[in-house]
Parts: sequence; C-alpha cells; structure tokens
Amino acid sequence: MKLSRILRVVSLFFFLFFISLPSWSATPPTVTIFVDATSAPRKIFHAKLKIPATAGVLTLYYPKWIPGEHAPDGPVIDLAGLKFSAAGKTLTWRRDLLDGFTINVDVPTGVSEINAELDFLSPATFEAGFSAGSSATDKMAVISWNQVLLYPKGWKSDDLTYVATLKLPANWKYGTPLPIVSTGVNNGETQITFQPASLTTLVDSPVITGEFLKVVKLADDPLTEMDIAADSAAALAAPQEVWDHYKNLVGQANKLFGAHHYRDYHFLLSLSDHVAHFGLEHHESDDSRIAERGLVDDGERKAAAGLLPHEYVHSWNGKYRRPFDLATPDYQQPMQDDLLWVYEGLTNYLGTVLTARSGLHTPEQERDDLALTAAALDHTPGRTWRNLQDTADAAAQLYFAPHAWESWRRGVDFYEEDTLNWLWVDVTIRQQSKGKKTLDDFCKLFHGAPSTGPMLKTYTFDDVVNALNQVVPYDWRGFWTERLTNHGPGAPLGGIEGSGWKLVYNETPSDMDRGDGGSHFVDVAYSIGIDLRDDGTITDTIEGMPAALAGIGPGMKLIAVNGRQYSPEGLRDALRAGKDTTAPLELLVENTEYYKTYKLDYHGGERYAHLVRDESKPDLLSEIYKAK
Repeated sequence: MKLSRILRVVSLFFFLFFISLPSWSATPPTVTIFVDATSAPRKIFHAKLKIPATAGVLTLYYPKWIPGEHAPDGPVIDLAGLKFSAAGKTLTWRRDLLDGFTINVDVPTGVSEINAELDFLSPATFEAGFSAGSSATDKMAVISWNQVLLYPKGWKSDDLTYVATLKLPANWKYGTPLPIVSTGVNNGETQITFQPASLTTLVDSPVITGEFLKVVKLADDPLTEMDIAADSAAALAAPQEVWDHYKNLVGQANKLFGAHHYRDYHFLLSLSDHVAHFGLEHHESDDSRIAERGLVDDGERKAAAGLLPHEYVHSWNGKYRRPFDLATPDYQQPMQDDLLWVYEGLTNYLGTVLTARSGLHTPEQERDDLALTAAALDHTPGRTWRNLQDTADAAAQLYFAPHAWESWRRGVDFYEEDTLNWLWVDVTIRQQSKGKKTLDDFCKLFHGAPSTGPMLKTYTFDDVVNALNQVVPYDWRGFWTERLTNHGPGAPLGGIEGSGWKLVYNETPSDMDRGDGGSHFVDVAYSIGIDLRDDGTITDTIEGMPAALAGIGPGMKLIAVNGRQYSPEGLRDALRAGKDTTAPLELLVENTEYYKTYKLDYHGGERYAHLVRDESKPDLLSEIYKAK
C-alpha cells in the first residue's frame, strides 16, 4: 500500500474515531429542573426541565437502576404527560423499542436547548416498593428526584449538573440534605432553590415535606438531625428518651467507625400508615418510613427500632464503601449484586449492634430479635437448594417476589443470614486475637479515618478478605467461600454458639416476638409451620413441617380450628391443648372457594425462639452489645 493511501486510511480512522466519541468528551451540560409539588395530596408531581441539545436525535434516559434499590425498578410506569418543545414548537419523540426507559427526541436545526414537561403519578392507593411505592398522603410526601427527571445519554451522572427548584404546598415544611441557595414564600407556598449539584448528588438527596414536620438535632459537628413528617401532630410527640437514644446512635456509630463521610446527615423519617414502609440509604440522609405511631407506641417503636441504625450504617457501608460492580457510571448501566452479603449483610449486623449500643433496644430485646432471625433461617428449607450467594446474585428479582412460598423459594434473606455470619466473624476475630481485636477494628480500617465529605471508595471480594486478614490472620477466604456456598443443614449458628448462647424454643413468646408491633401475624411458624395473618390468611407454609405435609399451602385461609371458628387465641389454645391428647389438630381451610378439613398429627404445643446462656463459654454477645 502506498504511503499516501496509508495516510488517508489513518486520517479517516481518526476522523471516524473522534466523531464517534461519546458526548462526555465535550463540556458537560447543565440541566435546570423545576418541580411543582403543590398537588402532592392528589399524589401528582409536575416537573419542567431545560436540557441543552444539538440538532439531531437527543437520547434521554429515565433513571432505571436506582442506587440502594439493587434492581432496574425506576418507576417509569408512572411517568405521564411527557412533552418536548423548543423555540415555541412541539418536538416529536419516541420510546426505544428495546428499553422503555429510553426516550429519543428529534431536535431541529438551530436549537441549543429543549424544554421537557412531565408528571410523576405517585400511587393513588397503597403500593409497596421503594421509590415506586406509595409516597404521598394528604399531610406529607417524600420526593425522590429520580421520579421526576430525565438525563441525556453519554454522560456520567457525576458529570451532569442539575440546578433544581422545588415548590411545596401551602404551610408545608421540609427537610433535605441538599444545600439550599434561597427560599421564598408566596401565598403560603414555599419555593426552594438548591445549589447546583451533580445528578448523582441530586438523586441521592430526597426531600421530605409535610404539614406536621418536626426537626430534632442530634449532633452539631457535623450537623446531624432528624427531619420527621407525620400524618398527625400526635405522632411526633415521642418521649424524650427516644430522642436521647437517637443521639446515642450518632455517637456510637462515630465511635464504631472512627470517622464520618458526610458534610451533614439528615434522618428523613415518615410516620404514616399510608406510605410504603421501607428504608432506603443515601450518603447524607436516609428515606425511612414506618407506621404513624412508630415513635409513640411502645410495640411499634420496638418493632422498628433497627431501621434507622441500619440505614445510618449505609452512609459508611454502601455509600462511602461500595462493591465495584455496584458503582455504575449512570442509572442505565446494570448493577451486579453479588457482594450484597457485604453491602447489606454487614450493614444489617452492624445495625443490630448499634441498636443495642444506642439503647433503642435493651440487650435482652436485641438477643430476642437475634433469636427470631436464627429461627427463621433454621426453618427456611429453600436453603437446601439455593445457597446464600445465589440470593445476592438474584436480588434484582427476589426483592419483588411475593411472600407466598418464600421459605422454599428464599428471598433477600442475605440480610438476615449475614447478620449471623458477620456475628460469626466478630466472634472469630475476638477468639483468634484473645480479645485484643474485634470487628470494630475492621470497621475503622475499612470505613474509617480520615473523615471526608461524600466520596466513593469501591472494593472487591479480595479487598474484604485482605482487610479482615489485616485485623487478624485467618482463612477468611475459606470462611466466606463456605458461608456463601453451603446448604446447611440448619442456620449458620456458629456465631451465636461461639458468643456463649444457644438457640432454644419454649411456649413463652419473647419480648420481640413478631406478633408485636402491629404486624398482624400469628406466630405458629415453628410449631405447625404456617405464616398466618390474624384474619386467617395463610401467607406461607414451611415445607417438611406438619401443615405442608398435611396438604396446606400459601393462599388458603384458615376458617376453623377443631370445629370452632378461627381466632388467633383459639389457635394458640388448641396448640397448647394438643400436648395432652393424641387427637389430631383439625383445621378447616378454604382454598379457592372450596373447603376441606386437614388433620395434623402435631402435639408439640407452641414454640417460640429464645437465646439462653451457655455457661461453658464466655459471654461475648453481651460484650458486643455493650455501649462504647
């Protein structure tokens, strides 16, 4: 080939290479967004955006993979009223046929900016879920920015700048970690203009708002506070000890990690029976939602006590430190969930530790809660075919699986199983170091100093193993390989037993029995093997236990017990009486409009889970739960 032809080919190659470069090779655009939330009680939010553009096809994304939700569950189905215009003319657009989160807009020549309008339809009736779940009532709302925006293709979310303005209903107050430029009030409606922020920071900074909103300062340096919106003023009237325990939580968390990685932190807490109940982590806040009386009713407060500690830990473990394959450049790229046993599992364990250390639970209550966790996994026959690693690998599907057949299918119980596993790690470190080291040392090494603002430091499986070995040399790779791939039998109880306690069952419900706190479940799982609502609806049965062996399954409804109309108390009475007779327990059950009586050969009485001391071993668990 002649030199001149070679040069032409090379020149053409570089020309094609440079024109094919993604748009991030130029100056990243700045998008302005205005959200009108004044119709929040109607559960509709209006948004207007100005997006820089050039002639041709502009590809826009609706956020799909939402950090912390671990699934492609961005609520695109509730996107409505979508319109685009420029220079006063309506622009045509079409959804991508292979991906419903992708919108292609035709931009005419001479246009440098387009206007976008959209509505987000928050569920009008109760729906579970994360940012797709119910988020607004007549008195309050949580605004997740991923619900109300689009972003242009070709840019990392870190590189895109958004200038956001939000308008709230009259006389509603608000809380958010997002820094503010200015606020104004007109006819009682508050309008907030926020500092320019990256798309990453915007999506990571929800706003809670409502007529009844209370701010409780927990710490000054850095500022840490609770911003609590409720459906009534009475729901905010918690006793002083509640606020004291949350102040302790902040202090104990900072002692655990030895540093923090936020400018300030806002616990955004919803108190409502009409929003989806969950916790979702953010770097400088959390979006946590519990029952309306979750702070003022003893049972409700006890049942929800571990939620905020869990989400707070995520500021360190999940936001600052994050698995490499969960740190995607935008919300379109798939996330890989294989290390959720660290991201969520370690967080769940540390959340239980901080719940006890802060006083939100007494040590006795935390032990009872741990017993329930162990017992549930000890009665999960799905562990015989699905290992722990696969529950993480399949998390994007399992998060939205129904409760029916959960014990056989398994769910996202890497939270619970890894509470036991990380306790086992903590106990092993203490044993191997003869008490000189604990998992607290791992947390300081892996998540700690120096204190910083929000930043991301990724890790791999090898990084976790290497950090554990720096704390105390041990076969941590072998330990975790076994824990992730084994099938039992039974729950992984090495941590409980090594900490000086044993899992037992008796006929006395514990202080943390799951029938408490308004859950409306009757606890007969460890006797006859049924998950049962108090109205008689059977939500799950445990394979291999008496009810399943007799032919009862999820979706059926218990009508009568031993010939008498069903009631929770009557069922418990029948279980106790069955210990003194050889007669079977007779259950009349409705199944898709057909009725049948099932006879269970069960005489074991009621069975509730507890931990009891093993006096032959040191009490490490009490030491773990002790405030620092």
